[in-house]
Amino acid sequence: MKRTLCLILAVIMICGVATSCSSLEKNDKGAIVTMYLADEIYNYDPMVGFNDTATAKILSLIFEGLTVLDEDGDWKKGMMKSYDYVEPKEEGDTYKLLINLRESKWSDGRTVQANDFVYAWKRIMEPTAKCEAACLLYDVKNAYDIKMGDATVDDLGVYAVETYVLQVEFEHDIDVDEFFKTCASVALVPLREDKVGNDPSWAKRASTMVTNGPFDVRKITYGQQLNLERSSYYLRDTESNQALDKYVTPYRLTVYYSYGDTEKQFEKFANNNIFYMGQLPISARAENKKNAEIKDSAITASYYFNTNNELFEKAEVRQALSMALDRQAIADAVVFAKAATGFIPYGVDDANGKGDFREEADDSGALLSVSADIDGAKQLLKSAGVTKGKFTLTVRNREEDLFIANLVADTWKELGFNVKVEALATAAEPSTIQNQSIVYTDLYQKALSEGAFDVIAVDYNMLAPNAFSALAPFSAAFSGNGVDMESENYDIFTHITGYRSDEYDALIESAYKETDSEKKTEILHNAEKLLLEDMPVIPVLFMQDAYMTGSAISGIKNTYWGRDFKKMSMKNYMEYKESIQEEHKEDVVADN
Repeated sequence: MKRTLCLILAVIMICGVATSCSSLEKNDKGAIVTMYLADEIYNYDPMVGFNDTATAKILSLIFEGLTVLDEDGDWKKGMMKSYDYVEPKEEGDTYKLLINLRESKWSDGRTVQANDFVYAWKRIMEPTAKCEAACLLYDVKNAYDIKMGDATVDDLGVYAVETYVLQVEFEHDIDVDEFFKTCASVALVPLREDKVGNDPSWAKRASTMVTNGPFDVRKITYGQQLNLERSSYYLRDTESNQALDKYVTPYRLTVYYSYGDTEKQFEKFANNNIFYMGQLPISARAENKKNAEIKDSAITASYYFNTNNELFEKAEVRQALSMALDRQAIADAVVFAKAATGFIPYGVDDANGKGDFREEADDSGALLSVSADIDGAKQLLKSAGVTKGKFTLTVRNREEDLFIANLVADTWKELGFNVKVEALATAAEPSTIQNQSIVYTDLYQKALSEGAFDVIAVDYNMLAPNAFSALAPFSAAFSGNGVDMESENYDIFTHITGYRSDEYDALIESAYKETDSEKKTEILHNAEKLLLEDMPVIPVLFMQDAYMTGSAISGIKNTYWGRDFKKMSMKNYMEYKESIQEEHKEDVVADN
């Protein structure tokens, strides 16, 4: 009798442990949610992906930095568990942060370590690396000198003092909250040197990618879909049999691509074949505006000029092209957008994190008119001695980008210019590895990074919720493009527009050195004003982020840069599971 009772108790205990390990039903991995999240992307490298809206949406799901930002731009702990800010106690000491990391693992099971942050940050700061995000780290000891070629990257004040302790040293006293907001940038997520350093195409194949975010890249089928799956290791203590779905609820996000035709995806959504629509086709926006969730995004749809092009070397020409645009009419046509009144969008902190930079600036008078002045533009062109010209307007091969570009091109044609809209997609890269999947070169990104354009459309995604991060890169020393190591004088590479102004450089330099928040913000307001007088960039729209979900979907949270799907749930998803698995039979078989 006692033996039987012991066996019964043992069974009960085992069942209890098994139940505590997961909240999922037997043989159930969780919801498989089909969605259209964004247009297709071809490179998942955080060092270049931050300047593309679609890429940023994906990167925020598969990577995680020290911190994350909520919808209001306030930072929350990500990979960081705790920190201690240490002020110098004696001469020679520096201000430093000691940051303890949370227990988490990469998608291949290796622990996320302090060295992974050290490697990723040093990679950005290499003098030969071209990355606008470099300015995010300029407060770190020796960062500025390294980018100018006056120190080596090994001098950067970032160290792994213990396996899970990151030490960051600074040039001066810092605003800790401001720094941790910056750390949420997707450009500053950790990376694995053993994966990134040995393969230039590491971020283009699922088989060579390792990620540390809530979702893994399980499968990429270019031209068709992307499979993201709940990470088995994200923040989990696997040794204690922690529940698989404790931190991330959905099992898989099956992301369809639009191949340039968002209407096809919207039709799938209408037929309940897609449950989340992350972007609506232009034709469906007006009638579905009331049904969509809409928020301001930290994105300014803009056009960069190649100021080295003889046609655009005069500021008056660039000003005239801006003056001719009816921003309000374009915003109304796009639906989910606001007419840009400056370069910095809404949602960016003003002094001391109080107030909004854009709202404060507009209260003193908008820098840009939202209506067109064609006659004024023609007069300005005449005074500059330029009344005609031929140039190409380069855009990504995406519906929204092309739609806006064609409206803009039509206006510029009224001024007498011959404008060709060119949509760049991709080209396949030859593989030297047998049986390796095909990867692609993003021709648009290539043209942008190399300055191979006349005028190019850029959805400028804020690097961080502060104006300095957006305005600084237009100054050569803060462009992130480093120095020409082959030149005798180690010449500084300018911003990709070729813009160079001693007055603007002086403003950014003074803003960088200013420690008083209100004074620094005043300098940055003056810098934005000067930038839009010189006009190497034309801001057109402040973009809004809009999405729709099926009635079965809930639990989606907004973040500063996009969506948080970690706790997304799907009502009665088991009812959909059979049909979804049938449609994606090959993927399901591969998983099992």
